[in-house]
Amino acid sequence: MAKPKIIYRCTACGYESAKWNGKCPSCGSWNTLEEDVPLPTQAVGNSRRKPVDLSDKIQELEDVDTTADVRYHTGVGELDRVLGGGLVRGSIVLLGGEPGIGKSTLLLQICQYFGKEHTVLYVSGEESAKQIKLRAERLGVTTKNLFLLTVTDAQSICDTISASRPDIVIIDSIQTMRMEEISSSAGSLTQVRECTNLFMHTAKQLDIPVWIVGHVNKDGAIAGPKVMEHIVDTVLYFEGERNLSYRLLRAVKNRYGSTNEIGVFEMQDSGLHEVPNPSAMLLDGRPHGVSGTCVTCMMEGSRPILAEIQVLATKSGFSAPRRQTQGFDYSRMVILIAVLEKHLGMFFGTLDVYLNVVGGFQLDEPAGDLAVALCLYSSLVDKPISERTVAFGEVGLGGEVRGISHIRRRVQEAERMGFTRCIVPHQCLHELKGGSYQIRIAGVRNLRQAFSVLEKDARETTGL
Repeated sequence: MAKPKIIYRCTACGYESAKWNGKCPSCGSWNTLEEDVPLPTQAVGNSRRKPVDLSDKIQELEDVDTTADVRYHTGVGELDRVLGGGLVRGSIVLLGGEPGIGKSTLLLQICQYFGKEHTVLYVSGEESAKQIKLRAERLGVTTKNLFLLTVTDAQSICDTISASRPDIVIIDSIQTMRMEEISSSAGSLTQVRECTNLFMHTAKQLDIPVWIVGHVNKDGAIAGPKVMEHIVDTVLYFEGERNLSYRLLRAVKNRYGSTNEIGVFEMQDSGLHEVPNPSAMLLDGRPHGVSGTCVTCMMEGSRPILAEIQVLATKSGFSAPRRQTQGFDYSRMVILIAVLEKHLGMFFGTLDVYLNVVGGFQLDEPAGDLAVALCLYSSLVDKPISERTVAFGEVGLGGEVRGISHIRRRVQEAERMGFTRCIVPHQCLHELKGGSYQIRIAGVRNLRQAFSVLEKDARETTGL
């Protein structure tokens, strides 16, 4: 018997190599090449397979019926938002996140809502039925339409699904599933890929939605992500610190909706709870009369969210000052510091600079540039910015403030949260014409004008 050929596949980019390397030649990631045994395939060039005519199954696009309800509502508004309106029938959804962040908790909670009208099969390869029962009692899950199956054989699971025909299936987790005909251990690339393929075919053939739980590695990526992304319909990531109560659910891939929406949850003793107003959550506990803090508005899909930015510029004790960011691009902050030094004469050469976006959010759009620049200025001169001031705009290399999108929604969100001053790019003022706003809006063309607005507001506050 011929020895099976072994290849090494990168878990980050999918690159294949005949030998193991510490560093992936394609993406440059370290220690990501894992052993993979390709499944034997039959040669098709000389096969005597009889032709099959499937012309009777061809459908015209206009004949496809989409009037029927093809989505299941989960009972959790934040989850429905991320999914694009609900769980699509026949879809396969991958839910990833660090251990203990709340993946199994969320799926068990939605079983309570699903159980009102649908049958749910919960397949666990990590917990016993007794452990799931105890967790369900803690979460208040009492539905009689929830059925448990604690096995790890993927083929047997699919046979059971075909025989029992549940409305919804949950697989927890994919790293524990295996196929007997594959010699590699559970959790390997080959097992993860082939088990996911098997569940996908079952979901499509029976028109049953399947949830798959995927654990992440130390780098924060789902084990074998590239071999799974093209298989599943939707990839959701749970983000957040385990020692913090708030969790973010973000869609990385979604064939049936937008990938820009996020859901916000709070972990409590009774499980995960929705946060319908993330702005209030992020602004809760703001310091009073402290320099280096300002509020901006970022867009997560169609949702405007106010986030607090904090900057600390302090005298450095090192020959090379430190620069550190959390939730904001490091290179972007360095550029903004260079712009302030070049065009406004501010000197940060001997100062350590630390930047943090409160709440664990990732501010990756240029609309936050103006607020970051104001925070740098405020921390440098040690003058607080008014707690009722919000700013958003992109900053160019010449110190100019450029226009951004969704300006009307951002201003409305700031006004709703009780802010009284809004600093925006001058180019965006025409988009705000015709609207009735209680908030004072100041359009600025460059950073110097933005700093002048802050100084003017400070004089009005002190009565000077």
